[in-house]
Amino acid sequence: LILLGRALGGLHWPCLVDHLLGYHKTFKEKQRKINIMWGSGFKASKLKPQLKMAVSRFQISANKKSALLKQQMREVAVLLAEDPPREEKARIRAEACIREDNTVEAYEILQLECELLAERIKLLENMKDCPPDLVSIVSTIIWASDRVEISELNTIRKQFRAKYGKEFEANAINNVGGVLNERVVAKLSIHPPAAYLVQVYLERICEQHEVEWKPKHRLNANEMAEPMSAPYGYSVQVAGASGLGEVTTGTIHTDQEGGKTDDASSMGMGSVPAAAVATPYNPSAPPSAATRQTGGDLEEVDIFVPAIPAPPTNDPNKPRGFGGDDDDLPPAAPSNGTGPMHQSGGGGGSYANLVSRFNNLKS
Repeated sequence: LILLGRALGGLHWPCLVDHLLGYHKTFKEKQRKINIMWGSGFKASKLKPQLKMAVSRFQISANKKSALLKQQMREVAVLLAEDPPREEKARIRAEACIREDNTVEAYEILQLECELLAERIKLLENMKDCPPDLVSIVSTIIWASDRVEISELNTIRKQFRAKYGKEFEANAINNVGGVLNERVVAKLSIHPPAAYLVQVYLERICEQHEVEWKPKHRLNANEMAEPMSAPYGYSVQVAGASGLGEVTTGTIHTDQEGGKTDDASSMGMGSVPAAAVATPYNPSAPPSAATRQTGGDLEEVDIFVPAIPAPPTNDPNKPRGFGGDDDDLPPAAPSNGTGPMHQSGGGGGSYANLVSRFNNLKS
């Protein structure tokens, strides 16, 4: 240490400092040449073609998104033209339309910025620091490289990082000093649009496609500035798959005599016949007389049986025949067992046998 101190003490310190600074500059220059040789440094000849390609890519993407946006707007109009309107689904589609519209707008701004940088490439190459009037443009392109679907911006970002350093890149990403383009930042934001903006888009889409629609859910003052609320299904049709419409379930109470006590129309059942709700089903109870008269599958069929004539008698005090004026009729012939009644039954009990046969038919 003593010898080192004596050696350093004999040196001239200003000359030593100049020597170290010169060595540092030489080292940085050699490092820059090595980076250019291996393609890791800033190259204006590489940056300009990438800027030109980014301009064309922005134009193609904007045209494609514009065509898809028109198709989405027609789909929103179809949803609102249905009966009933599918308002909640249309609001979600409208939010997607707003996002696509904002992306196309941001693409057009970034396209102009890339075109300007391509025209001023010589200025960027010859100046060590970024020109003050281009700081906002360069920072905005660096910030948007991770938020758009343009791959050329990643290469452009690497060129600017090699030119101006990592600190400049970090300041652009974090928007230090508010140097970014506010309109591009707003259009590429990840936050959902306000509910009022969605409502305005729906109304203008209906006006453009001549659809008569009025919002079922009106926005109040507090909801206008907030994002659109989550759907809870008020626009979803009840029993939409079967097409039967709304059916309200409930119980119809009846009294003991079978009379209806609840109003069926108030329960969402429409016009219900009285016979369908008046008589409750009771398996243990026998069918009533009114039910038998109406006719059923297991009802007993009534058979008409004529009245049996009174037996003949020789008593002058009792009526003869069928109860009419039988005074002129001749007296009954004596029974000898040869008549038609006696042929079927035989014997003197033929009349009683006929009565029993009639009783068997009735039972």
